Amino acid sequence: MRKTFIAGNWKMNLSKQQATDLAAAIAASIGTGTNVDVAVCPPFGYLDAVRGALGDSAVRLGAQNLNANESGAFTGEISGPMLRDLGCELVIVGHSERRELFGECDQLVNLKAKAGLKYGLHVILCVGETLEQREAGETNRIVGSQVLGSLADISPEQMSNVTLAYEPIWAIGTGKVATPQQAEEVHSHLRDILTQQFGDEVAQQTRIQYGGSVKPGNAEELLAQPNIDGALVGGASLEPESFTGIIGHG
Repeated sequence: MRKTFIAGNWKMNLSKQQATDLAAAIAASIGTGTNVDVAVCPPFGYLDAVRGALGDSAVRLGAQNLNANESGAFTGEISGPMLRDLGCELVIVGHSERRELFGECDQLVNLKAKAGLKYGLHVILCVGETLEQREAGETNRIVGSQVLGSLADISPEQMSNVTLAYEPIWAIGTGKVATPQQAEEVHSHLRDILTQQFGDEVAQQTRIQYGGSVKPGNAEELLAQPNIDGALVGGASLEPESFTGIIGHG
């Protein structure tokens, strides 16, 4: 049985005070134990403050991105060891906004995933198609290519520290959401790809989150699908009531 995993991606939002207030509210709601894995991924500048606000709660701290290198002349970047030093346990790689706005290809996402794993971070690897690709019937090919390219040379053993996140680009921040059936079809396809690449045991153990305008009102039906193991939540993770409302359906 795969444990439901709900993660909040705060993106480039909030002030420091708002971030710590949000973290404290989520931590108070979750407490020190829950039947759902929960994580929050604040902006880099607030990681240390949010870690303090989370206290000894069961909420894990994550980052939204990392550089593939350990250190060096990479102005404005942050490395895996730095994230670990700040208390991070996980990191998001390959988010569509990184792929679309910053030109990150599967090869670079793969290097970042490997770096995250090397430095002891659990990796949330995002994949997803555009509206044009979906309408052209290219969804399975696109997400399959992204998974295989982004997980190249990653071992079956390392996959225990990888979560996939299917985020249809056309549903991120748009208010649109894939129907539970549409999402389940893609999640099932992704699990088939994992089976082909890593074997059935790894495929059945790997969690696949859905992301794309997830809210308390649609979370229950989405999370009820057999191959949807959680959610990577954007806008709804910025309000404690909506985020914990999604968690309550896990």
